[in-house]
Amino acid sequence: MLDKTKNLSVSAQAWLDAFERALGRPDPAKLDRLFAADSFWRDVLALSWNLQTIAGRETIAQTLAALGPKAAPANFKVAPNRAPPRWVTRAGTNTIEAIFDFETATGHGSGILRLIPDSADDDRLKAWTLLTALDELKGFEEQLGTSRPRGQAYSRDFRGPNWLDLRNASRDYADRDPAVLVVGGGQAGLAIAARLKQLQVDALIVDRESRIGDNWRKRYHALTLHNQVQVNHLPYMPFPPNWPTYIPKDKLANWFEAYVDAMELNFWTATEFEGGSYDEANRRWTVTLRRADGSQRTMHPRHVVMATGVSGIANIPDIPTLENFKGTLLHSSRYEDGENWKGKRAIVIGTGNSGHDIAQDLHSSGAEVTLVQRSPTLVTNIEPSAQLAYATYNEGTLEDNDLIAASMPTPLAKKTHVMLTEQSKQLDKELLEGLARVGFKLDFGEAGTGWQFKYLTRGGGYYFNVGCSNLIVEGAIRLRQFDEIEGFVAEGARMKDRTLLPADLIVLSTGYKPQEYLVRKLFGDGVADRVGPIWGFGDGVELRNMYARTRQPGLWFIAGSLAQCRINSKYLALQIKAIEEGILGREVGAT
Repeated sequence: MLDKTKNLSVSAQAWLDAFERALGRPDPAKLDRLFAADSFWRDVLALSWNLQTIAGRETIAQTLAALGPKAAPANFKVAPNRAPPRWVTRAGTNTIEAIFDFETATGHGSGILRLIPDSADDDRLKAWTLLTALDELKGFEEQLGTSRPRGQAYSRDFRGPNWLDLRNASRDYADRDPAVLVVGGGQAGLAIAARLKQLQVDALIVDRESRIGDNWRKRYHALTLHNQVQVNHLPYMPFPPNWPTYIPKDKLANWFEAYVDAMELNFWTATEFEGGSYDEANRRWTVTLRRADGSQRTMHPRHVVMATGVSGIANIPDIPTLENFKGTLLHSSRYEDGENWKGKRAIVIGTGNSGHDIAQDLHSSGAEVTLVQRSPTLVTNIEPSAQLAYATYNEGTLEDNDLIAASMPTPLAKKTHVMLTEQSKQLDKELLEGLARVGFKLDFGEAGTGWQFKYLTRGGGYYFNVGCSNLIVEGAIRLRQFDEIEGFVAEGARMKDRTLLPADLIVLSTGYKPQEYLVRKLFGDGVADRVGPIWGFGDGVELRNMYARTRQPGLWFIAGSLAQCRINSKYLALQIKAIEEGILGREVGAT
């Protein structure tokens, strides 16, 4: 067996040298010998200009050989200023993990190599996983650190416009249109706009809310983020080190305002994006914006980035007889605070995060609450179970951890999350048994892959327990199943046992429609049909139509958690910049 004390940097560099030689004279047989039988190569723009995962050494070798010597990357080096090569366990496999740098004809990249000994080949080290990711375009590097702009244009010309004059002119768009229109001012919109700003691509964010951050500020009173602060930074500007582990919604909303100001992002509030059409000949959109005063502005951006989240349209199911209810009926997106419902009776339909949190908020405000479950739900304690997926972020640098996150192929990520889910079930055993005892229907995701893949495939279906589950077990919040309801009447819900479940308020915590509904509404059937489903995996291993070229030129999508938006905004921005500079054609991408 391989001596684990061997110099890991030497071993990793030896593999990278052999890999570079094999790419320089493309030979599938030589490349094949460098990879383990069950191996994966994920390329993020660096060699293919796509986000793609190739599985199996024969397919990997053939795909790499097809690049040809002219397209071969070079100068592969173990990264000197990153975490050194080390033994780690990923997806249950003990592996040497090394971060490396390289370059292509158009850019500089970084990647992660994971090596395992091959018992069928004298324990020779072979690649189990390989990530090649584009970091920057040559000639268009971000102006950061020692390369930062000097500001002389407004600090030395006393007769010219000062910084504020220039900012106001940039933000007003009085005599120009942006190259990129970003629709939505949450974390997705801010992240992609900040990345584009650093690449000197003119971008305007529009959001229908009246104040930056309102997409968080206006959510229910008790909301805090369910994952920890070290995971959630926006690009370039990390949260202060004294911030709480779980960020309250209003604190995050205020940070969004400060971020827009500090990063000099162009942002129009109270602006409704009413839709657009694409001019194939001129490769531009014609879009209509409605401002707060009712006026309209037509713009012609070359790119539209939809940053409205996984979906922007509330899912209000067609529930027979619900129209009979005479009390207050709200979708969870319109629920704000439980104080007005003290001493009242409430039914909350839906058992995801929002349903549980709203039920707990109502209970804490003195309401009598019944939570109605429509389908089995995954429940995990917020600590430590829900945080297991982010364990790597508790050590090392954010840059390294983001690269590690990008490097895990979906099949191995699923395997990891099956293991984490089993660990969570043991940690949460007492809670889960209590929930089952009172009739709560539990599940653990498709094939046991847990909450992360519920989010990636359907955008919900799970609850991070911050106390509501305990209240359900104790009976302080009552639980009923939706299939126990015969129908709704003026006073509440009539149960099949003929009893009445009275209510003054019914909250539908029923999630949101898939984003393709919004695309159809804003761009029409032709564009929606061309783009197809958004989010989830379909038959593939990459998220559909996310962070990459779609079948509709000039239309892009970004969504997800703060971490997902931080990581993937970089790659989305690089594609837009490459198109703007003529490095990358406008050919449509795969979904």
